[in-house]
Amino acid sequence: MTQIEKYKSYLMSLPPGSLSKEQLFVKELLIEERDHMKIYYVPYEYVNERAKVMIIGITPGFTQMELAIRSAREDLLAGVPQDQIDQRAKKLASFAGSMRKNLIAMLEQIELPAAIGLESSASLFEEDRELLHTTSVIRFPVFQQGKNYTGHSPPILKSEVLYRYAETILLPELLAVKDSLVIPLGKSVSEVVQAFVDKGWVSRDRCLFEMPHPSGANGHRKKQFERSKSGMRQQVGEWFSR
Repeated sequence: MTQIEKYKSYLMSLPPGSLSKEQLFVKELLIEERDHMKIYYVPYEYVNERAKVMIIGITPGFTQMELAIRSAREDLLAGVPQDQIDQRAKKLASFAGSMRKNLIAMLEQIELPAAIGLESSASLFEEDRELLHTTSVIRFPVFQQGKNYTGHSPPILKSEVLYRYAETILLPELLAVKDSLVIPLGKSVSEVVQAFVDKGWVSRDRCLFEMPHPSGANGHRKKQFERSKSGMRQQVGEWFSR
């Protein structure tokens, strides 16, 4: 399922090369505006139901939005089938930049690659992408005064508009990618997934709740990870040896 037809004409009108906020923070891509927040379209609707690992972030930031829109623009101009465009954009842009590097390093230390028969966690984002599903609590990018929403102000569980995206989009993804180990990144993501567990919608056994958010802005990331990596390593081993 993809909405790209709805946004196709604007995407194809964008110039080649990197894209600016002025080109992307526009009414043509605006999905919703509420409570000082603006939510924009990004081609991230592909769901890999066969994935063995599901990694959940907060929401795509501007870096991810720009890469995904640029990928979709180029694919549309090249005549790539529409049902492949979201998948290709997500592969390129998900957790792009330093976040992906930090995430790969943490996945190595909890021995996830060995548990699923891979030589490295980097391959999850490349040649072994069919084993991975990446998503966010809020699938589409959220900005406050032009800055990336960080999950805290307001908390997702206390925002009617943000929680609606979580329950109507993320929850069906969790149920569709049913055989995956779920890795929520950071406290604000874990709180939402925990709420689903508390309601009996998602099994606690499949959720790795202690993984810190890999953003370089998370100053407590390394301490949090060192404190919890042994337990996560054990849970990973148990999940994939069932």
